[in-house]
Formats: sequence, C-alpha cells, structure tokens
Amino acid sequence: MKSTVILVTNNGMGKADEKLPLILFGKYIELLMQNGELPAAICFYTDGVKLVCEGSLFIEQLRKLETGGVRLIVCSTCLSHFNLNEKVQVGIVGGMGDIIEAQMKAEKVITL
Repeated sequence: MKSTVILVTNNGMGKADEKLPLILFGKYIELLMQNGELPAAICFYTDGVKLVCEGSLFIEQLRKLETGGVRLIVCSTCLSHFNLNEKVQVGIVGGMGDIIEAQMKAEKVITL
C-alpha cells in the first residue's frame, strides 16, 4: 500500500449535473479496488461527506476499501454543517487535524 491520500470534496467526482459525478465516482472506486494498489486514506469533506452517509450508493464499496486497510476519514465539522452526524455508515469521524495528519504523512495527495 502506497502512502497516497485521496481527498473527496464533492458529492461524486468533479462538477456537473447531479448524476455524472456519482457515475464517475462509482467507476473510480470500482477501478481503484481492481487496481490492487490501495491508498493509505481517503478523506471526505465538504460535500464529499454525503458519500459515506445513509442513502449513498457507495457504502458497500467503501466498506470493502476500509476492510482492505484504507482509512476513511470523515470531517465532523462538515457532517454537522449538513446535519448528517447520525447518518454516517462507514469511516471514522475525525477533525481537520486528522485530515492534515493524513496529508502530511502521504507521499502523494490526489483531489477528486
């Protein structure tokens, strides 16, 4: 496992209509799991926290990544902002300090 960290800041991947970012994110996660080289962590903040909450299409895929050793760090401030604290289905709820720590330890940081 490389020390790569992926930052997820949107409800999906990129910015477009409602559906395309979700389609792209699903494909990205699918291919990431097939690749065999998993990141050390995926950090979810701003709209990205919606992907780890009740109603997300990606809970099972994200659970598989977590089981494979990927730390899923979810921003507590962002969850509070969207009133999603009780809806988290996967990952570890942390603060910005946890996200900064993951970024600083990473050899590479990728923002989706």
